[in-house]
Amino acid sequence: MTETVRVTTAQALLKFLDAQYLVVDGQEYKFVQGVFGIFGHGNLLGIGEALENMQGLSLPFYQGKNEQAIVHAATAFAKQKNRRQIFACTSSIGPGALNMVTGAGTATVNRIPVLLLPGDTFADRQPDPVLQQVEMPQDYGITANDAFKAVSKYWDRVNRPEQLMAAMLNAMRVLTDPAETGAVTVALPQDVQGEAYDFPVAFFRKRVHYQDRRQPAPSAIERAAKLLRSKKKPLIISGGGVQYAEAGETLAAFAAEFGIPVGTTQAGKGVLPWDHPWNMGGIGTTGARPANMVAKEADLVLAVGTRLQDFTTASKTQFQNPEVEFIGVNVNAMDAMKMDALYVAADAREALLQLGSVLRAESFQSAWDRSYVDGLRRDWDAEVDRLYAGGSGPEVTQPAVVGVLNEFLADDDVIVCASGSLPGDLQRLWRTRGRKSYHLEYGFSCMGYEIAASLGVKLAQPEQEVYALVGDGGYLMMHSELLTSIQEGYKINVIVFDNSGFQCIQSLQQGHGSPSGFGNEFRVRDEETQRLTGRCLPIDFAGMAGSFGTKTYRAHTMTEFRDALLASRSDKVSTLIDVKVLPGSHTDGYDSWWRVGTAEVSDNPKVVQAHVEDQAYFKRHQR
Repeated sequence: MTETVRVTTAQALLKFLDAQYLVVDGQEYKFVQGVFGIFGHGNLLGIGEALENMQGLSLPFYQGKNEQAIVHAATAFAKQKNRRQIFACTSSIGPGALNMVTGAGTATVNRIPVLLLPGDTFADRQPDPVLQQVEMPQDYGITANDAFKAVSKYWDRVNRPEQLMAAMLNAMRVLTDPAETGAVTVALPQDVQGEAYDFPVAFFRKRVHYQDRRQPAPSAIERAAKLLRSKKKPLIISGGGVQYAEAGETLAAFAAEFGIPVGTTQAGKGVLPWDHPWNMGGIGTTGARPANMVAKEADLVLAVGTRLQDFTTASKTQFQNPEVEFIGVNVNAMDAMKMDALYVAADAREALLQLGSVLRAESFQSAWDRSYVDGLRRDWDAEVDRLYAGGSGPEVTQPAVVGVLNEFLADDDVIVCASGSLPGDLQRLWRTRGRKSYHLEYGFSCMGYEIAASLGVKLAQPEQEVYALVGDGGYLMMHSELLTSIQEGYKINVIVFDNSGFQCIQSLQQGHGSPSGFGNEFRVRDEETQRLTGRCLPIDFAGMAGSFGTKTYRAHTMTEFRDALLASRSDKVSTLIDVKVLPGSHTDGYDSWWRVGTAEVSDNPKVVQAHVEDQAYFKRHQR
């Protein structure tokens, strides 16, 4: 007879999660590290009760302040842990659950595992409709949680306690699969959470999941090697998959041995230190000149662990050699075959090791002129030095602030960023030194990720100093977890770049014919024009953060900024530096392009001209 234990569905869920482990390369990790949440009806008396009262549970609870933010924190934690440990996130029904949808999309786009446990309406439908229920007359089974289907890699609703067992085994299948991972949503009706059932004891046993490195097929390696050998000027694009496979040293050796330049995506930046002789820096629309120049000449692109999104490929115009072909190395076949690539479905490290073995046996060497590559790197160093030095006037420029940070931070300090103009400056200019020190979310470029993610990174690496680099727009979008960092005693450092609005989008606007920053600067409404063209709003970000208990600093000059950085280093609580930056001083361009939907018809002739120029560029260089 099967041994059982009578517990509620919520208690069973947490007991199950507490017993999940992951083994990678022989090392065992406790997979679920805790639960982020905000309680309300729909999860308080189910999951909340279980977290409070269950004996022997080793899942700490972290009280968030915004449901989207807790998913960002959980995502950043898993990303920093190379997807080997995760957090679960729980919410009430209705708006609490829907707040998590953006976070779910961010996790899924970036291929990062996060478990979402939103409360749901009553499965028995007796107290109908309940507070915050969205009623859909064409299908009464639809709830707010159906919105997660579009952004989850696995979705389920547990309408009976016994359904939990199959749902959670499937959830773990996806969460631990490097090829298919992302947001996993298990919707939990509030009556079912509190309903008891005689669960088999075996359901709660220690369960070990094995993440074996996917080996490339020998025939796939031979096809890739044959194509590589037929080319003279290959280029490697290093993506986030190289990070998660911990293949940085393998990539460094591979590039050096065969003389192949490496361009990095936002997720892949940091796998090579800047001083690696074949590191050409960021590639694509927000990339650096060395990588973009090499990309235009390359006759083969070896894309390793990257989604090849439009910023990486410059909307598929970056690679202009008519003979260029692609090899995609990825655990996910959908990503590997992009750009019509010859694809190798494999772990990044294993594929590079085996491809290197074949190339070594045939004494392969690229035809890149080392002096040309060195010259590109040397010229770029001079350009970065120029930008780091700032302008000739007294204003504080954004690249100069980035430069001071780059010089000041220790090798293992971690910077976190996601949106606005800062990711472009960082991908172009930041000289990476330590591994896992560069944490950028640019798959979704989700405003509001930065501060919440810094908390997640700090939870993952509590011994490191963590710096959130965020624009004023991103800060206003979401800074709630700054308070959580104070509450929990996890120090994070926030640098607010106050440039009076969404300057990145304003530059995009003005670069395509619009004469002003319509709707993109924080200005009061002009009484005459009735547009937002009046004076800039004076915003005291330090004052805001100080009310949370954060140690704050204000900087209007580079000297004040340096002094604030130095002083904040010794603070024991979270800090914020409010630095006033010259609007529009971010970098732009550098031999790349981005396709956007420029208006074909407009009352502004400059917009029409921009459309003509965009279409001409795209037709010349599209693949």
